[in-house]
Amino acid sequence: MPSTHEVTNQVPPHHGYDAAADPALVEALHREGAGWAVGEVHELGVLAGSEETAEWGRLANENPPVLRTHDRYGHRVDEVEFHPYWHELMDVAVGHGLHAAPWQETGPGAHVARAAKFYVWGQAEAGHSCPVSMTYAAVPALRTTPALASWLEPLLASRTYDFGLREPRTKRGLIAGMSMTEKQGGSDVRANTTAAVPAGDGSYRLTGHKWFTSAPMSDVFLTLAQAPGGLSCFLLPRVLPDGTLNALRLQRLKDKLGNKSNASAEIEYEQAYGLLVGEEGRGVATIIEMVNMTRLDCALGGASGMRLGLVRAVHHATHRRAFGRALVDQPLMRNVLADLALESEAATAVALRLAGATDRAVAGDEGEALFRRLGLAVTKYWICKRAPMHAAEALECLGGNGYVEESGMPRLYREAPLSSIWEGSGNVAALDTLRAMGRSPESVDAFFGEVELAAGADRHLDTAVAELRKQLADPAGAEYRARRITESMALVLQGSLLQRHAPAAVADAFCASRLGGDHGGAFGTLPPGVDTGTLIDRSRTIPA
Repeated sequence: MPSTHEVTNQVPPHHGYDAAADPALVEALHREGAGWAVGEVHELGVLAGSEETAEWGRLANENPPVLRTHDRYGHRVDEVEFHPYWHELMDVAVGHGLHAAPWQETGPGAHVARAAKFYVWGQAEAGHSCPVSMTYAAVPALRTTPALASWLEPLLASRTYDFGLREPRTKRGLIAGMSMTEKQGGSDVRANTTAAVPAGDGSYRLTGHKWFTSAPMSDVFLTLAQAPGGLSCFLLPRVLPDGTLNALRLQRLKDKLGNKSNASAEIEYEQAYGLLVGEEGRGVATIIEMVNMTRLDCALGGASGMRLGLVRAVHHATHRRAFGRALVDQPLMRNVLADLALESEAATAVALRLAGATDRAVAGDEGEALFRRLGLAVTKYWICKRAPMHAAEALECLGGNGYVEESGMPRLYREAPLSSIWEGSGNVAALDTLRAMGRSPESVDAFFGEVELAAGADRHLDTAVAELRKQLADPAGAEYRARRITESMALVLQGSLLQRHAPAAVADAFCASRLGGDHGGAFGTLPPGVDTGTLIDRSRTIPA
């Protein structure tokens, strides 16, 4: 008996490729001083593009973490239980040094190499990037207190993933979390009410409630609390030196829009044991370097998601036919794909440039530190604002198939807004841009010094830079205009980088559409004459 129908014109599964076969990424690795890491990045890219890893990511999200507050006997345990594949993802991330490993490495390019691996492996599954990122970011804050950093840093940088509640010094590797916001204050951390009282032995006892604690299964946390000298930063271990649990009570796990594989919790401190990090009253100044590092990862995460959405859209359009030919050969679809590719390339270029600035700033380059301070605020704002729109358009390229969970696109779409909220929403990032310029005018000079390296390369870019200088020269209503100012800064920075480093097809199309005004409000409105072939070809995945 004949079958009722024959299945045709379905797109093959998108796996078995090298996620690091990304020209914009590889080019940035070489120019930012980490060409030596290309081999390991490709090794990780093959794993990220494998069928096995795709299954790890799917099941870790379909089986989210579960809070176990008590054991069967009624003892308080405050444990978070994860799907086994979460631990597989974490093991790979830690084993490849995506966490704090660069801080223990010598030589140029360590932070760039780590950024590239974070970008590639994040395409496999984004949720577990959160604890990985915070472990990376904790080190600069801890270095304000050498006695803590001396024993914690090697464990945070260890390439051994050692999950479980045990006294930190007995473990082979540690993961760090962060706990700052409270329900009455949110981003206004100076409104925090958690109290820290000196215990007389050099430690403190913390009492209060934290509204969002990222990665509550971590071994140690950095947190903010009001000490006698003002808002201060503290280190809280989950397990105390005597092996007993610290009084960090997990109240509930947040039911989030996305980021399902990762746990976020509300926590009560009930006279919890803490150690001062930095000086009393300098909590924000102490923890700000952790925030800056996680902001770098917000930009990298946004760029990573854009790349994933783009390659999935190109893969689908290459194999799907409609109206007698492949979607990728249809002029309007080519316009959409090329436009998505432009956004992705620009995000990748600037995120890796900031990773390079991090490497050089850590090595003592003051000019790069100034550029990084302003560039991070600008870039965090813009990439994270663009990522949700990019994800929505990439999903639409798959049509109804993209709206179905099995495609993976809904997960990407739900994840996209997270980086815009984490470490400061859009308003916070834009206002931080103004704050950075006001407190450190030299950072403005460093920013324009970077942008104007491409002076004369493109008339649209030159005009946009001149217009930006006019905007900054007029302080009236700057706070009201903060988003417009920050967007303009982000675009001229991206345009400058592409003019200096990307193929002409990429750089010229970006400047004409983003800076020249020859672009509509949606993706897929590039002007005539754009070399869509080059843009799309740079977006194709290569079989492993």
